[in-house]
Amino acid sequence: MNKLGFIIIICLFGVTACRSTNTPLLNTDKINTTMDTATFGAGCFWCVEAIFQNLNGVEKVVSGYSGGNVTDPTYDQVCTGTTGHAEVCNIIYNPEVITFDQLLEVFWKTHDPTTPNRQGADAGTQYRSVIFYHNSKQKELAEHYLNRLDSEKIFPAKIVTQIEPFTVFYKAENYHQNYYNQNKYQPYCTMVITPKVEKFTKVFANSLKKK
Repeated sequence: MNKLGFIIIICLFGVTACRSTNTPLLNTDKINTTMDTATFGAGCFWCVEAIFQNLNGVEKVVSGYSGGNVTDPTYDQVCTGTTGHAEVCNIIYNPEVITFDQLLEVFWKTHDPTTPNRQGADAGTQYRSVIFYHNSKQKELAEHYLNRLDSEKIFPAKIVTQIEPFTVFYKAENYHQNYYNQNKYQPYCTMVITPKVEKFTKVFANSLKKK
């Protein structure tokens, strides 16, 4: 997979939501010394989790909240749009298997980064498109690709993805973790997440975990 590929097959995905087990995970939260962490918000974290956990090299995906001004927020608080948090996923990955560049490619191909505070029918600041970078290299790559996508007019409108420093991640309530795999027949999953996952698996067939 080359850097960002840039022949974007835009899968516009809608998304609902999500609550918090109330434990902040800081930038040093890694599974082991070989792992890195990426933190992305691209609508409802149910959808983001369902996509990234299928990638080869991704060790673990945890749904939660970042970027807000309230300590230990609950789902109900985040849904009011007053806490400043975005629904995000912490993606713990092996950089020797999958790179941050490749994760960025999946990020931009699997949601609409041009709609402010909205993905599909889900509207609110908690659904904003955002990258929380963990180091200067992630910041540099995210900004580089965003600018390149905009300059090459890959999307029909200007990208509104926010690029912000990672500070604190609050893990969402347990019932939000691995949500799609445990609730595939729930209406939201069948109508929104399943079509998204099916598109994703076709586009990234060579990057998926072997079953």
